[in-house]
Amino acid sequence: MSTKPMLEVRGISKRYGGVQALDDVSVTFDAGQVHCLAGVNGSGKSTLIKIISGVEQADSGSIMLRGAELVNNSPRNAMHHGIQVIYQDMALIPNLTVAENIVMLRRSLSNSPLVTPTADKEHAREVVSRLGVELDLDAFVEDLPIADRQLVAIARALAQDASVLFMDEPTTALTWREVDQLFVVVNRLRSDGVAVVFVSHKLDEVLSISDQVTVLRNGVLVAEGPSSSFSHDSLAEALVGEKTATDRVIIEPQPADTPVLRVQELRSERLFKGITFDVAPGEIVGLTGLRGSGRSEIAEALFGLLPIDGGIVEVDGQRVPHGDPIKAIESGIAYVPADRLTQGVFLDQSINDNLISASLPAVTSKIGVLGRAPVRALVSRGLSSMRVKYGKESDAIRTLSGGNQQKVVLAKWAETKPRVLILNGPTVGVDIGSKFAILDILRGYAREGMGIVIVSDDFQEVVSVCNRVLVVDKGLITHQISGAEMTEEHVRELVSEEAQHEDN
Repeated sequence: MSTKPMLEVRGISKRYGGVQALDDVSVTFDAGQVHCLAGVNGSGKSTLIKIISGVEQADSGSIMLRGAELVNNSPRNAMHHGIQVIYQDMALIPNLTVAENIVMLRRSLSNSPLVTPTADKEHAREVVSRLGVELDLDAFVEDLPIADRQLVAIARALAQDASVLFMDEPTTALTWREVDQLFVVVNRLRSDGVAVVFVSHKLDEVLSISDQVTVLRNGVLVAEGPSSSFSHDSLAEALVGEKTATDRVIIEPQPADTPVLRVQELRSERLFKGITFDVAPGEIVGLTGLRGSGRSEIAEALFGLLPIDGGIVEVDGQRVPHGDPIKAIESGIAYVPADRLTQGVFLDQSINDNLISASLPAVTSKIGVLGRAPVRALVSRGLSSMRVKYGKESDAIRTLSGGNQQKVVLAKWAETKPRVLILNGPTVGVDIGSKFAILDILRGYAREGMGIVIVSDDFQEVVSVCNRVLVVDKGLITHQISGAEMTEEHVRELVSEEAQHEDN
């Protein structure tokens, strides 16, 4: 049996202008192993993947596949040799069926002018069977949930006989339950001898699914070894370059006669009912549960985005009108949505314009003209307070990393001086360094007396920062957790109980 690694990169270096994206990086990826490639944004992960997959050419170094060097590498050549990459957007064609998407690459690389729908569908069925999952081959991809689209992307790679499969942040949009199901598929790929390269920002996922871990920072390989040699804390330190607080660090609420947010018997037809809870000044309260449990709908209703059929919402003792986001903002409520790219930012607009978009009355004159001085002051204050890494204020916000985009969203709403900040998935899709920074920012808001509500199914996140956690199931608050009960294991256990009830 061959002892040669499936894939090996030796001394890879790459420079873009004055930036050294990769500096003499060497990594080995073995067949039948899950190898995690970890690093914060800008660490060089994406550049290394692009070089291996032929999208970019290295300035120096070599790529070895089964002991033979890949020369003049290109995307087509890499795929021909079994190297496949599933990017975050998955690059599926929404108006084609599942079967058509699965065989798409195989057909395009075959150079055959013949289209054989029956044979293609049968091949797609064989691949799906190999994965051990159920997919409707005739369904259009645009009608599938995110978790099923991820499976289609994996099946497409296998249809092209992938021997090395890069999965770039595959769990970003998945619930913990869907992640567990994805890991079953990944384990099956490992058993079949595929070299799986798993890129993730989530420490728990890295440690639970991978056999080997390689950490890049600023284009340099800074740590590598079996996953068993890393702890949660040591991996976090390797990623960000300094010791970080990964444990529970909470801010004590401020004593007050009136809660900053009071919700009483809130209900919305077919979405939720009987929702009652308070948030004290300086308190951070988490809402967690399965996707579809009603957790996100409660948050959106509090901000006026969904209709409310009854109940009371108060900020500092004052009633908040239902169903009106403008009134919610005027009442002191701010909302950071789950889908940052389509709801949280204006991607093609400048960082400057995004920052002032929620505070236009404060930076315009009585006749509606933007004031240069107040705009400059607001933007400077927001970028510096959030420690946003950017080029120029006039750059489109799409040029920023996910973590820095999220910091801009937080700065935008902080400038409205809210009394209550509601965040839906505050660290989804951001790297571990940005995650810690964002959670520290929220703790800072709490110290200033702001009431914060976090909607999340990242159990480590809610336990690390929340004073209390409310578990939501089928539109009802079923559990409240605080004090000594606030452990990641206990929160997961309660949510898992609800999942089991849902299945029965």
